[in-house]
Amino acid sequence: MKKETLQYGQSTEILQFIIKSGMLDLHDVQDSMEAMKRDELLKKHQYKIWQGKDGKWYTYLPDDKKGRILKKRTTQKAIENDVVEYWKIQTENPTIKEVFGEWNDRRLELNKISKATHLRNKQVFKRHYKDFGEKKIKHISAEEFEEFLEEQIPEYQLTAKAFSNLKTVTRGFLKRAKKRKLISFNIDELFQDLDTSDVDFKKVIKEDYEEVFNESEMSLVMEYLKANPDMINLGILLMFVTGARVGEIVTLKHEDFDNNTFKIRRTETRFLGEDKKYVCEVKEFPKSQAGVRTAIIPEDFSWLVKAIRRQNPFGEYIFVKNGKRISTQSVRMRLKRICARLNIYHKSPHKIRKTYGTILLDNHLDNKLIMGQMGHTDILCTENHYHRNRKSVDQKIQIISSIPEFKVN
Repeated sequence: MKKETLQYGQSTEILQFIIKSGMLDLHDVQDSMEAMKRDELLKKHQYKIWQGKDGKWYTYLPDDKKGRILKKRTTQKAIENDVVEYWKIQTENPTIKEVFGEWNDRRLELNKISKATHLRNKQVFKRHYKDFGEKKIKHISAEEFEEFLEEQIPEYQLTAKAFSNLKTVTRGFLKRAKKRKLISFNIDELFQDLDTSDVDFKKVIKEDYEEVFNESEMSLVMEYLKANPDMINLGILLMFVTGARVGEIVTLKHEDFDNNTFKIRRTETRFLGEDKKYVCEVKEFPKSQAGVRTAIIPEDFSWLVKAIRRQNPFGEYIFVKNGKRISTQSVRMRLKRICARLNIYHKSPHKIRKTYGTILLDNHLDNKLIMGQMGHTDILCTENHYHRNRKSVDQKIQIISSIPEFKVN
């Protein structure tokens, strides 16, 4: 069994419990607690402590301007005292960056967030807190945080969604700072006092042709997929007829299928590995609780299940190429090439899902059925974010022109 090392904070909690239980006297353990704290701070020191030929003791301490500065003392204990004092100050007043790292890493360790979310948080922080994040958190007031956040909107031309992501990260590490008593201001009031409105945010206008496959485009793509039924193309076709997310499709197993249905229980997640390269893994849970669902394949496409199984009848995962599970990136690149071949405006796999949601809404299906197929908890999510017009301009002209009030007698 791997031996676990108690950190100072954990050891302190244990000792406090023992003291309260009357098993030890406070005076008997104070020295031990101080010694543990001292050892913990000395472990943070990245520079060597050495004795020079002159009998003096030396080490380096980090310095914001010079990088590091040399320290000299007459005894080893004295030089260690300098090190302990330096790290005590650093620990009790860490930088915003250090508090963020502690908050983000701790949430990952507690399985409160995925590796992908952990990476996304780091990306948001790096983008906005590059300079501001180096400041000591105790030295920053609520007003300074407010002004900083407000300034990010015009500086980076943030959309409302991007600003929401920034606020989520900021609120998270500030709550951690509050718990550690590094800040005293009211976090909720800070965000309530932000001087922002809808007009401040960049508006991203997406045309219908960018968001969904219109009727003729969908017909072209599906005919191409049926005419070229390799593993990836069959997966794309399955997305068109079920609305499943690309990450859900590439993690399907044979056991998930039952006649014309399949259970959605997994998705692909992507994060940055220790070698700074992206890693794709299977997450044993879909995007959300509502994402746990059973997708229905239309009867006219029941042949699709058999065709998929014939491609890979024995592997653990269905969508495999050259012995490896197909990634979402492979599907994206294939769809891009297909759109280019068919002279169609390039759309991502998520646009297939939006196309599917639009088709369900246009056919006025029961809201519960739509929500179940899409994996949404609210029909407004489907209506507001997935419902687009799939008719071409010529079709729109024909429909509008056929209205009796617009005809000339």
